Amino acid sequence: MAGDLSQVFLLIGTLFMFLAALGVARMPDIFTRMHASTKSATLGVGCLMLGAALHFNDIGVSARALAVIVFLFITAPVAAHMIGRAAYFSGVPLWPGTLSDELKGRYDLGTHALAAPDQIHNGLPEEKN
Repeated sequence: MAGDLSQVFLLIGTLFMFLAALGVARMPDIFTRMHASTKSATLGVGCLMLGAALHFNDIGVSARALAVIVFLFITAPVAAHMIGRAAYFSGVPLWPGTLSDELKGRYDLGTHALAAPDQIHNGLPEEKN
């Protein structure tokens, strides 16, 4: 039973990792590539680690697999956010098919502070006195 479940998790993890690689290769801009790599790869690695823990059926391997999953689930979103923010601030162009840029005009490029919606005047953040 555990062997079959292990194989299922390994197959699902492999498929998600393949989708992540395909998304990185095929997506048009950094923001969509980042989405594909963080979402699919995180789920793929999680499934692979669960499959490995079930396959080896050892408390040491299971503890290490759980540690990898927790570490990845904590760090991947933060890293993706920081990379996306750096790309946005450095002016990496959006894909021409992007429908909206909700951050346009809301960031003070000097301080990198996000303006609240009520502080926006004509699409630009208001100056503080």
